Amino acid sequence: MLLDVLEPNTDDRPGRRSAPEQRHSGRARFRRALTRPHPVPGGTGPITESPGPRRVRLRERISRRMLAIADMVAMTVALLSIGIWQTPESGFTTLAVVPAFILISKLAGLYDRDDLVLSKSTLDEAPSLAQASGLLALVVWLTHEVLIGENMTGGQVLWLWGAVFVATGVARWVARRIARRLIAGERCLVIGDRPTAEHIRRKIGGSRAPARVVATARLDGEADLRALTEVQAFSLLVNECDADRVIIAPVTTDAADTIELIRVAKAVGVRVSVLPRVFEVVGTAVEFDDVEGMTMLGVRHFGLSRSSWLLKRVFDVVGGALILLACSPLLALIALAIRLESRGPVFFRQTRVGRDGHHFRIFKFRTMVRDAEALKDTLRERNEVEGGLFKIADDPRITRVGRLLRATSLDELPQLLNVLAGEMSLVGPRPLVVDEDRKVEGLDRSRLHLTPGMTGHWQVLGSSRIPMHEMVGIDYLYVANWSLWQDIKILLRTVPYVLSRGGM
Repeated sequence: MLLDVLEPNTDDRPGRRSAPEQRHSGRARFRRALTRPHPVPGGTGPITESPGPRRVRLRERISRRMLAIADMVAMTVALLSIGIWQTPESGFTTLAVVPAFILISKLAGLYDRDDLVLSKSTLDEAPSLAQASGLLALVVWLTHEVLIGENMTGGQVLWLWGAVFVATGVARWVARRIARRLIAGERCLVIGDRPTAEHIRRKIGGSRAPARVVATARLDGEADLRALTEVQAFSLLVNECDADRVIIAPVTTDAADTIELIRVAKAVGVRVSVLPRVFEVVGTAVEFDDVEGMTMLGVRHFGLSRSSWLLKRVFDVVGGALILLACSPLLALIALAIRLESRGPVFFRQTRVGRDGHHFRIFKFRTMVRDAEALKDTLRERNEVEGGLFKIADDPRITRVGRLLRATSLDELPQLLNVLAGEMSLVGPRPLVVDEDRKVEGLDRSRLHLTPGMTGHWQVLGSSRIPMHEMVGIDYLYVANWSLWQDIKILLRTVPYVLSRGGM
């Protein structure tokens, strides 16, 4: 087993060791530690508790308390906003309802999710928040007449539901932002083979998750894996890396080794994440099935049903029409600016590959000079993307207006016309040009089961410059796991991405 300490050297203070020195000393200390005798009380459990597990418990307490405080503040604001408690007695009722919501949220797992995941997103828990808010509104409606002596109208019940949902969502988002400043990001140790460990480190490093990979234990085979299934050895490894979370990427086909490794990691007291390779194909749209204590995964069939097709299309038409209507004055101003700066058409139209491989002409505001396509071959040596895509960060063909449009993603707005025509969707796989599409072969072409989208996972994750094979995999999982809520989440995440000038 090879232990690489990857803690980045971010300053030049005297005495600070370089990254190679850290890696070398880390391996040496770990080898020395394994050769020293360490008595284990009772023969099981960690030798001594490392700072990692203690930080884990502290982080869990702070996180839960911050979320509970946020919920209490949000509930108070929501209850007062409804305007039906105007007496001192009603204040006691308000104080009684607040802990009721805390209890409902606890039963829904809203205080435990952050301990399990790296990506602590308020948007991902919105469905559970909506259910908890609805249940609270129902409880208040059923008990309000007894406690206060007056009845609630249907409008007040709906208002309370929406107010609780919005207030708790905003309060939890603020609480998590504050918690990130109070708590250091998680220190992650990756256990797996070399390619997988590097892949995980790169993904976490490029994400917004409050975590970083500080070390990798690269396993060369089953012998290395089984060596770590001893609590003593695993505890030494966690102590050496000062890790809060262990990310396990199985390196053998023997599930028993991986299961034992997970059990040992939990016994040591660190958080545990597992990278199951099966989900790279089936995604998260699975149902857990318990058959006499044996857990099985029920995998949804690929593609959309007729009712899901209709639901997605109605959502595209209604949403696209509303956005187009709201943005019509802005579209006119952009068209005028393009015509004033340079000669040529306002719109740029290009052939793209759509659903089931059918070609269509995409609408975009023109952001380049008129002969941009003719100049493309002369710039191929400056291409920054692997696998067949063509991207240049500082493309000399872009006009001044075009640079602003690209920075704010406003050049994509005319694609709403493609959405209304049924050629595109608000959310969907990335629309490829013809020569890029030719590089997608075999079952990867099933990404074209859905119409391409104006936005998608590839955009909101900042993946516009990833290799072709990774982009195709992202699109495939989107199709395999489609839901209307998933589309709504992607649209909501697109807004801050665009406002941060991330570009499409």
